[in-house]
Amino acid sequence: MAHLTRCLTLLCILSLAVAADNNTIGSGQIRLDCGASSPTGTDADARTWDSDTSSKFAPLLKGTAATASNQNPALPSTTPYMTARIFTSNYTYSFPVSPGRMFVRLYLYPSTYGNYAPSNAYFGVTAANLTLLDKFNASQTALAINSASFVLEYSVNVYAGKLDLTFSPSTHQNGSYAFINGIEIVPTPDLFTIPTPTLANGGNPNPFPIDLATGFQTMYRLNVGGQAISPQGDVDFYRKWDDDSPYIYGSGSGVSFGKDKNLSITYTPSVPNYTAPVNVYASARSMGPNPQVNMNSNLTWIFPVDAGFYYLLRFHFCEIQYPITKVNQRSFFIYINNQTAQQQMDVIVWSGGIGRTAYTDYAIITTGSGQMDLWVALHPDLSSRPEYFDAILNGLEIFKIQNYGNNSLNGLNPPLPSVEPNGKIGGRNSKGAALAAIGGAIGGFAVLLIASVGVCVICRRKKKVAKESGKSDDGHWTPLTDYSKSQSNTSGKTTNTGSRTSTLPSNLCRHFSFSEIQAATNNFDQTSILGKGGFGNVYLGEIDSGTKVAIKRGNPMSEQGVHEFQTEIEMLSKLRHRHLVSLIGYCEDMNEMILVYDYMANGTLREHLYNSKKKPLSWKSRLEICIGAARGLHYLHTGAKDTIIHRDVKTTNILLDDKLIAKVSDFGLSKTGPNVDDTHVSTVVKGSFGYLDPEYFRRQQLTEKSDVYSFGVVLFEVLCARPALSPSLPKEQVSLADWALHCQRKGILGHIIDPYLQGKISPQCFMKFAETAEKCVADHSIDRPSMADVLWNLEFALQLQESAEDNGSLTEGTSSNTSPLIMPRLHPDEPPTDTTTTTSTTMSMTGRSLASMESDGLTPSSVFSQLMNPGGR
Repeated sequence: MAHLTRCLTLLCILSLAVAADNNTIGSGQIRLDCGASSPTGTDADARTWDSDTSSKFAPLLKGTAATASNQNPALPSTTPYMTARIFTSNYTYSFPVSPGRMFVRLYLYPSTYGNYAPSNAYFGVTAANLTLLDKFNASQTALAINSASFVLEYSVNVYAGKLDLTFSPSTHQNGSYAFINGIEIVPTPDLFTIPTPTLANGGNPNPFPIDLATGFQTMYRLNVGGQAISPQGDVDFYRKWDDDSPYIYGSGSGVSFGKDKNLSITYTPSVPNYTAPVNVYASARSMGPNPQVNMNSNLTWIFPVDAGFYYLLRFHFCEIQYPITKVNQRSFFIYINNQTAQQQMDVIVWSGGIGRTAYTDYAIITTGSGQMDLWVALHPDLSSRPEYFDAILNGLEIFKIQNYGNNSLNGLNPPLPSVEPNGKIGGRNSKGAALAAIGGAIGGFAVLLIASVGVCVICRRKKKVAKESGKSDDGHWTPLTDYSKSQSNTSGKTTNTGSRTSTLPSNLCRHFSFSEIQAATNNFDQTSILGKGGFGNVYLGEIDSGTKVAIKRGNPMSEQGVHEFQTEIEMLSKLRHRHLVSLIGYCEDMNEMILVYDYMANGTLREHLYNSKKKPLSWKSRLEICIGAARGLHYLHTGAKDTIIHRDVKTTNILLDDKLIAKVSDFGLSKTGPNVDDTHVSTVVKGSFGYLDPEYFRRQQLTEKSDVYSFGVVLFEVLCARPALSPSLPKEQVSLADWALHCQRKGILGHIIDPYLQGKISPQCFMKFAETAEKCVADHSIDRPSMADVLWNLEFALQLQESAEDNGSLTEGTSSNTSPLIMPRLHPDEPPTDTTTTTSTTMSMTGRSLASMESDGLTPSSVFSQLMNPGGR
């Protein structure tokens, strides 16, 4: 039976190959102008479109032919946008096509069509058994991208002699309808499931497993450094290539340029001329001529994408200007979402010479739900000492890979990025943008995925994500668990706004009505905002005639939802400790998710360390705050009924009251720890980047030592007064944990501490504190201390500090002009750490080193995978 299966698979592959060879590029193309009365029409790119009326593709045509009530002047042409086919029930277009892969493009102009308003157009689209869209509203997408019309492009592989496209109005909303303006089908060779070309230096094909039937959605297709290319400029498949400049992060846009006048672009045997138009390879963007600037920065692009999918990234390269003609003149690194996708990318090596084309693919996995930022960064290769410290990119394509678990490409609505009028990508707060700009300087090495494992990983991980997610398929919050079935007492308090009885237990904490919350916050007055987090805004409020509280209001579009809301209530309702923030109550009326806490007058610990006008904390105060936070975490690990792992320990989740008493907060990601028979909890990786336990990342096995690692980063943050991640610093200094560990082992940690603390820390206290932080961030959890040991060491360090102050050797709170405190290395027998060595942020899924991968004869850059949202939540 196995032999028969292999034979059938081989036969299928051969038949598809023959079909691709026999398919002349440009033949068999179909363009349907839906709802048009004229038999044919021509668009701005001189393509001919046929009406779907009396079409062979729709012999039993249903729906209503309609014309848009107005013509937006931004429309590229009237064909196929001004007419539409409206469906109030399911309808299928059936296109007779030859088997093989093809682009399917849906043209959409969300406008008013007679009595049909665009706000009611919620619908789904399927191609055979592949879901392209679900509960989709084109009007929202048009607003998000600030465009009157748009095109959604998919690549599907057809095995039968026809392609069925079904349009289905959504049933979740009364009055929903489906519409389509134009459908385009363009047959192509197999652009995806063929192996990645053999590298010029003898590398192996890409082992990433992509099933022949896999569907793709084109998310981005960019002509990097060049002008946008219209479909007419891509004569093979009528693809549109956009300008890359709106997606460049910050001011470091580098230099764009074209090929030298007398240079010809040569397609290589491994890069057919239909891979990308010649104009893509004839233009490029580099970092610029200043090597000093280049060595301390990255060339970075940011792309909003739907979380929870695999993505295929295709990089197009071609050296197009003299004097770059030889090996090791320009070599650079490619980073994707804080990981090293490619070391020492030398385009001359890959392509074989100047003017010769090359491309390379990488696959990446994203987890969670909602939208996230996927970023790409280039950085000069400093290790091989190339002639020019620079990087280059000619083109970039990003494709979403279908979810194999439910055969879907559907993301949250809207599925496309928002581009603001100033050319910058919208929808990201400053925190997200800063994290996204970390050049993969802290990146780990690329991960090779074995074919038989890859598909299983996709399915298994998606099941985990679905299980842990609290959102419905369309991204809205789903109802909370009905506690009334398990609790004897439920809140009977209702509001005059028609809200339902609470399903959460009022015997554990107070249930507020939405009207009470509105009154407490002066109807969510913007001047009352204390801060913004992954869950939503936090407001200062007053309840019970003057009691100040912090009110956190959930944002329905947040990546956090019901699960985090429910977890926060469950955890804090049962926990009471001096060093844990107190939950006063909650509100779930009117489909809101609101949490009410004690007001912490001094805000977060981070506000007192850097980027703030607040007076710096004394060293003794910092020690006492660290001890308080450690006590809170120690209680979670050992003092509660069950072990609780916080999973998001960081300086913004350590709050300070009016007496600077530290209280651990934000339990939305917390998990109950393993029972006595287990050593860990297997779970989807969540947390904040920069604080994330590398072992948890690699193995997806959560233990209380994951909190210990994060707390170790906090200790270094307190000592050095700088963020856990600083993208503007040189590569080796971006990650605080890595840089502090390097300096500690070389005995120069005193050089990088907060200048305010110079001369104010006793040497003995410094040694004990630094040693504790170092042990906390050990790469392997078995080498880390328990939180009880951390607490003991910090209390001992405080005693050492107080003793030094008492005997007069230090005067706390006074200034000092002494030189930085330089301590001897704690491990004098250990050789100095090379900053290029893989450190604790090298997060390989398999845990294998680059050397071991090379010894296997594999190419570490062939495939790249990443499990984290760079935003951290």
